[in-house]
This record gives sequence, structure tokens and C-alpha cells, in this order.
Amino acid sequence: MTDFNDKQIEILLVAEKLFSEHGFDGTSIRDIAKEANINIAMISYYFGSKEKLLEALIINRISGLQLQIENLHKENLSPFEKIDKLIELYITQINKNCGMYQIIHFEITSKKRDINYEAFNEVKKYNLQILKNIIEEGQTKGLFSKNVNIALIPPTIMGTYFHFQMTKPFYVDLFNLKTSEDFDNYIHNDLTKHIQQTIKALLVYEN
Repeated sequence: MTDFNDKQIEILLVAEKLFSEHGFDGTSIRDIAKEANINIAMISYYFGSKEKLLEALIINRISGLQLQIENLHKENLSPFEKIDKLIELYITQINKNCGMYQIIHFEITSKKRDINYEAFNEVKKYNLQILKNIIEEGQTKGLFSKNVNIALIPPTIMGTYFHFQMTKPFYVDLFNLKTSEDFDNYIHNDLTKHIQQTIKALLVYEN
């Protein structure tokens, strides 16, 4: 299921908010129904269970990023420009839904529940293939090194971002980021630029 109606989207947005605030275990179907001002039967009708609701939420989130990456790949830009924009897309998407991504990755690694992540993994593979196409284009043009471990590029991007988020108090103090807006601005400007420079350095480094 990849197409959701307006009511389903409304439920998913409420579930995402509550999952992010209270965690998957800390949020009940009753909580979601109350916040969405609907009855529990409607959630059961649309999604079946809380686990299936999480699966639908994952699909809803990653399909949006997939479409943006598809469009980026078709743009008339240089490989360097595509890499920069791809990283910006990743960081913007993750930062906008940081709590949800943390829950997704916790659920994947903990394996506490029987949740089907096949759609999630398929989209990740598809996005990786787009990245591979961009890098191979740069390699063909003699811009990028032939010795690039493409599969490790996404975890390098996301790992840097999540480390920054998980040690937020340290960086807030280090960079004197007084407000949440200061922190977000630092991510969108300084951190994103640093990650872009890091990835491009990896792509041109000859070993």
C-alpha cells in the first residue's frame, strides 16, 4: 500500500507526532484515536494494528524522499551539484522527521516486533541505485575516483547527522547555539556544508 487517502494521512500524521513524542511502546491505538478525534475501529479498519500503522507510516515517509531523489536525478546538473542537492535532501528530510527516523531505526535494530520492512529496504536500495548512477556519471566524466564504496556513502551522511543530534547538548554549548532555531540553522547551513565537503572529498580521493 503506497497510496493513502486524506483520512489515512491524517491518522498517520497524528501517529507520527505521538510516536516521536512518546515512543512506539509509549503510544497506544487509543491515544492515536483520541488525538485524531476518531474511533479505534477506524484505525483497525484502515491499518489493522499498531505495527501495520508503523509500516504504513514508514512507506508514507520514504516514498516522498524517493520521488524527490528521482526528480533530482533527471535534473540538468553536474554530478557535483547532484551530490550536493542529494545530501541536502537527505539532511532536510531526516531533520524534519528526526524523531520518526530514530524510532524506525530502533525498531529495525531491536527486532522486538514482527514488522515488515521490505518496502523500506526496497526504497533504500532504489535510492542507493540513484546515488550509484550519479557517482558513475561523475566517474565516466573523470570527476570522481573509480575506487568509491558507494554503499557506505548514505551511512556516512546519516551517521554524521545522527551523532550531531544525539550529542546535541555538547554542540549547543560548543557553538553557542542559544535556541532551537539556532540549532536547526546550524544543521541546514554549517553541518550540511561540512557533510557535502566530506562526501565530495571521498569521491575525488584516489587511493
